[in-house]
Amino acid sequence: MDIWGETKIDFIGKRNFAFLFSGILALLGLAAAVLIPMGRANLGIDFAGGVSIQLKFEKPVAIEDARKLVESGGIKHSELQEFKAGNKLLIRLKKPEGDLRKISENIVSIFAKGFPDNKFTIDSTEEVGPTVGKKLQTDALWAVTVSLIGILIYVAWRFEFSFGIAAVIATFHDVLAVLGIFYMLNKEINLLIITALLTLAGYSLTDTVVVFDRIRENLKKRTKETLDALINRSINEVLRRTIVTSSTVLLVLIALLVAGGEVIHDFAFALFIGVIVGTYSSIFVASPLVLLWKKK
Repeated sequence: MDIWGETKIDFIGKRNFAFLFSGILALLGLAAAVLIPMGRANLGIDFAGGVSIQLKFEKPVAIEDARKLVESGGIKHSELQEFKAGNKLLIRLKKPEGDLRKISENIVSIFAKGFPDNKFTIDSTEEVGPTVGKKLQTDALWAVTVSLIGILIYVAWRFEFSFGIAAVIATFHDVLAVLGIFYMLNKEINLLIITALLTLAGYSLTDTVVVFDRIRENLKKRTKETLDALINRSINEVLRRTIVTSSTVLLVLIALLVAGGEVIHDFAFALFIGVIVGTYSSIFVASPLVLLWKKK
């Protein structure tokens, strides 16, 4: 059964309002992109540096119990990861104060009191310096840049150059929007968030290509129709498919946000925002850009 019926929404007619809104999102993202490398952001251990301590227990340790124990010990900005093989627990601390030996002693004291019946030893202790953090920032920037170049080449080859430019701008807009929103909310920026941004770039491209496919088909079939009307028709024809796809993905991400746990919460949140922004940009950013390019 067709729930929505045929839609005739004038998306192109609303492009000026969309460009204004997108401009604000892009400026926010650009500001974040400048300030984050300067260290004026909530950077994760991967970028800001920190300390990594691995403990080996005699019995298995529940990760949630260990996380609560670390928090109750007054240690903030920590990341915990369990390795069931060998009953190991990795604790990563962001920019701790004091030398490495005192930090290790503090961790040992907290777990000795919290798990008195579960003996453990320190497997390894290492420090992640700011040099490593800078290299990771550079590598992350290159990863995003290479992905955008790949998108341009792929879409330009599959459609034409104007479509490729529009797809790159829309994808870059989506990445900047999510980065800017995370910065504004003071969310931690780490490698997992960079992974989410690259995942988002792929999703956004897929959604945009669906719209572009329909525009290309209609350009061949409806040669007498004005370009504005043709692009509007194309968007309306794939609107139901876009809504169903995005809604399905959002339901999965909501489940991850609610029940996925603390470790992947920000990752799921970044994708949640990204899917909404990506769906919006394929309609209100990429398609109007194709119109403006062709008219010019």
